[in-house]
Amino acid sequence: MAMGTDLEIARSAALKPMDDIAAEIGLGSHLLEPYGEGVAKIKLAAIDELADVTKAKYVVVTAITPTPLGEGKTTTTVGLGQGFKHIGKRATVAIRQPSMGPTFGIKGGAAGGGYSQVVPMEALNLHLTGDMHAVTAAHNLLAAMIDNHLYQGNGLGLSLEDITWRRVLDVNDRALRNIVIGLGPRADGVTRQTGFDITAASEVMATLALCTSLADLRERLEQVVVGYTTAGTPVTAGDLKAAGSMAVILREAIKPNLLQTLENTPVLVHTGPFGNIATGNSSVVADLIGIHSGDFLVTEAGFGADMGAERFFNIKCRTSGLQPDAAVIVTTVRALKAHSGKYKIIAGRPLPEQLLGENPDDVMAGAANLRKQIENVRVHGVPAVVAINAFPTDHPSEHRAIIDVAREMGSRAAVCTHFADGGAGAADLAEAVTEAAAEPSEFRLLYPDAATLREKIETIATRIYGAAGVSYSAVASKQLDTYEGAGFGRLPVCVAKTHLSISSDPALKGAPTGWTLPVREVRASVGAGFVYPICGEMRTMPGLSANPAAARIHVDDEGEIICLS
Repeated sequence: MAMGTDLEIARSAALKPMDDIAAEIGLGSHLLEPYGEGVAKIKLAAIDELADVTKAKYVVVTAITPTPLGEGKTTTTVGLGQGFKHIGKRATVAIRQPSMGPTFGIKGGAAGGGYSQVVPMEALNLHLTGDMHAVTAAHNLLAAMIDNHLYQGNGLGLSLEDITWRRVLDVNDRALRNIVIGLGPRADGVTRQTGFDITAASEVMATLALCTSLADLRERLEQVVVGYTTAGTPVTAGDLKAAGSMAVILREAIKPNLLQTLENTPVLVHTGPFGNIATGNSSVVADLIGIHSGDFLVTEAGFGADMGAERFFNIKCRTSGLQPDAAVIVTTVRALKAHSGKYKIIAGRPLPEQLLGENPDDVMAGAANLRKQIENVRVHGVPAVVAINAFPTDHPSEHRAIIDVAREMGSRAAVCTHFADGGAGAADLAEAVTEAAAEPSEFRLLYPDAATLREKIETIATRIYGAAGVSYSAVASKQLDTYEGAGFGRLPVCVAKTHLSISSDPALKGAPTGWTLPVREVRASVGAGFVYPICGEMRTMPGLSANPAAARIHVDDEGEIICLS
């Protein structure tokens, strides 16, 4: 019998009352703010109330370098959370909130899949509790304050060419990437060139994700740099007296959202920072609550272990003070075959027939990427467990090849069928993670705060990406010197590069070596608390495809959403 669509499966779920879900993680109803059916916000007082409760084991789910095939990282995160219940353990899942840009663009939904989903699916993918819109409003209020300051005489001496703060929108709209504002009579503002990014790329989003309290959020917003004077002096949101109003807009958005899986495992959904130029992780605040919620807290980091997991370890954990006990690296047979470089795969087109045939040699040819990502986790002192997300087209010999690679690297591995079988299909993975997390913690950061920005960049490039070295443009070198002089040198770095390769070149598959990381520009997200070197072209406002999901999604006469899957 064929499975239903993700939406059909989600609608058939038997949801528990939110008070019951909250009780499973030790939260009383006085800490909940109900939001429609199946969703609630959690008051920040929960952090203090749970502070004396024993900490859960902290598990991050990451992956090999992404391919157009999709490896099922969120589905595995949800499946693992459900799987713990099947071995007698209590788990909580923490994930990012999906952006509506991708939902109406190519994904059509980002709540997991099959029988490992977060529900209610429609609420999760469409607005949820309005946090994305609050970030959009707070970000754009600051943009309006900047342009009003220019109109009112520019008393701070902002250089029009050095204003770095753009506007944001949670819609894929390539026409807004570069625009001119202030056209018309003088009363319509100062004419200048600017543009829009997607809301997930907003520094406000990254700041919300990394703050630890409302007071910390306010302080971080004060430090947001919006541009520079002609003398090179940073101008901040605090200088513009905008931070207080921004914090007011975000006062509800800072509270994590509580949902559940199809099998009623509690899920914390909070923030959605962009994975290319920001951390790509859910919020610190959610984890400070979830870490006291049972036996395991399972969270997800964006893209491959060279990106989301590296930022999880060196930015998020540095901020939260929490130490991970284990990491899960998601892989598939198809993805490792893709990393062999033998197949041309284009998203949305049929897969090459040869890719689906039994061929463990091709799996081994692409296994260099898996080996490197295991190494990237273990260099932080964290044990790695390989999750083989199984597909019906796989062959047992191909699964054995992946297990052999994992064991060769000193890691555990488990074959998972959670998409079709729910938590029962991830029980073996849950057992493997339990064993790994029981090992003594040896977590360590990759670099100290006191290292220079160049030292931090070069450490990540050589030890995580496998580069031979780093080259800096003249512009990047000047920016690094400026940031060091401004006191930003103690911040961690978040390298903005392609997610399609461990290298900075999306065409290079596997685990390339001997190449040089080119840093062409460096920007500072001072409010969020990191500096990001830009290595290549980073699209911070996606465009729609020729056949976007928005062209298929609609609502019927009974108000039911159609084709959200």
